[in-house]
Amino acid sequence: MHRPLIVALDFKDRLNVAQFLAKFDKEKLFVKIGMELFYSVGPSIIEDIKKDEHKVFLDLKLHDIPNTVHHAMKVLAHYEVDIVNVHATGGRKMMEAALEGLDAGTRIGINRPMCLAVTQLTSSTEAMIRDELLISQSMDETVLHYAEQAYNSGLDGVVCSAREVPHIYRKLPTSFHTVTPGIRMQSDNTHDQNRVVTPAQARENGSTGIVVGRSITKADVPLNMYKLMKRDWEGVIYNE
Repeated sequence: MHRPLIVALDFKDRLNVAQFLAKFDKEKLFVKIGMELFYSVGPSIIEDIKKDEHKVFLDLKLHDIPNTVHHAMKVLAHYEVDIVNVHATGGRKMMEAALEGLDAGTRIGINRPMCLAVTQLTSSTEAMIRDELLISQSMDETVLHYAEQAYNSGLDGVVCSAREVPHIYRKLPTSFHTVTPGIRMQSDNTHDQNRVVTPAQARENGSTGIVVGRSITKADVPLNMYKLMKRDWEGVIYNE
């Protein structure tokens, strides 16, 4: 996976998606289909997007008993998306079952989707995981532990805040992917996110991919904002 900027298609229907993607002319994107869009439109939205040669991160965050996740991933593999994910808190057996399901459901000659484990959501705070989840370790320690569990389960990487990426790579190889949401430009509203960084900060911290939603989807000219954030992410400097 070449260090993508993944655009979160946080829309409720096919029309809004089509209107948004039309603003990108012939740009080939890496997009994220989350729960709202997938549950409201259904699997056909994946085929619609893939027809235009966009790559797809299907963000459903599976979390259930190993057998259920195995069979669900076997089904998701048929959609031939590029990335799927689970919650790391499901444990090693569940993560291993997810991979087995993906392998079983992937057609011969097709690469199976990359499988990532969600560590802690970027809306989480130290106080929340301590007081509500009763986790006594720090955020950094918790995310690193989940990342190590995902790595030992054979997964391809994790979803985490870019703030935790340096801690992960002190223990795990850089071939293990870190896809980081909670990305904002310095002037953007953080909304319900807490552990946020800019694209450049994510790059400097070692993230292998970033996910951007409202900063692009709510921009007056989404294509311009996409290009601006992509340049910041890639470290490209233009002399005007």
